[in-house]
Amino acid sequence: MPRIAVYPGSFDPLTNGHVDIILRGAKLFDRIIVAVLINAEKKPLFSVEERLAIIRETFKATANVEADQFSGLLIDYARAKQANVIVRGLRAVSDFEYEMQMALMNRHLQPAVETVFMMPAEQYTYVSSRLIKEVVALGGDVTGLVPAGVEARLNRKKRTQK
Repeated sequence: MPRIAVYPGSFDPLTNGHVDIILRGAKLFDRIIVAVLINAEKKPLFSVEERLAIIRETFKATANVEADQFSGLLIDYARAKQANVIVRGLRAVSDFEYEMQMALMNRHLQPAVETVFMMPAEQYTYVSSRLIKEVVALGGDVTGLVPAGVEARLNRKKRTQK
């Protein structure tokens, strides 16, 4: 049975912490699906289509990484994709309580799907999509914290919003 993992998130924008986890996950699993959550309540900087394009562009050389979108319960999406693993990133201890609650609920709903926690490389442990957007909005430099394609798109968005 193939080892299929789903790595869910907003990825608004994709950071090098995400990239690190995805590339390491691609070594562990036969397929890793980077699943962009559609959340109508949030006002994202990038549309779902833009985020999917960014992910596909970033991982075009990694054959077992794919990008998709979903809404609703993650566990239902994982089941539909025949995934047996959910990958979640942990940056700090503060992430753990929420992630543990979600993992336990997912296990309750679908015991056959395991949650695997991965920490990003040390240099990205403080990086979050929210923080990246704030720094860019205030004129800061995020070079090395996001893929080059993301940085270019962030700068374009900033110029068009002035």
